[in-house]
Amino acid sequence: MTIEVGKQAPDFSLEASNGEKVKLSDFRGTNVVLYFYPKDMTPGCTTEACDFRDKYQQFTELDAVIIGVSPDPVDRHQKFAEKYGLPFLLLADTEHEAAEQYGVWKLKKNFGKEYMGVERSTFIIDKDGHLVKEWRKVQVKGHVENALTYIKENLV
Repeated sequence: MTIEVGKQAPDFSLEASNGEKVKLSDFRGTNVVLYFYPKDMTPGCTTEACDFRDKYQQFTELDAVIIGVSPDPVDRHQKFAEKYGLPFLLLADTEHEAAEQYGVWKLKKNFGKEYMGVERSTFIIDKDGHLVKEWRKVQVKGHVENALTYIKENLV
């Protein structure tokens, strides 16, 4: 499935770090920052999560919710959230259902090995559930600020 800016964002239902089943459509009426990341407790993913944490209040003031998604199981998400004081939900996409819907489940290469995994990506979804902005192959440094600026300039 391919997603397209301007179209309805694909809905999904996944277990969250708070133990509840969460659907993307549960957040209609609020702007959503949906970010996909490869793995809890790794340097780049920790930096990105902590950057979102540090700007959490600013996103909230702009009526935006942050949702992180990775293939890690709920118990690992809970440990990650507790360790770093993450105030937003992390969703367990263990079967990479949402990652495939959003086109971020990709063939990756690392040290000569090929494997399937999540390509770090962020999607901004407006209050009506439309995809309005996407960043793929995200470089962590400065990314959260870019997402915040986009919402300030386009969705407020």
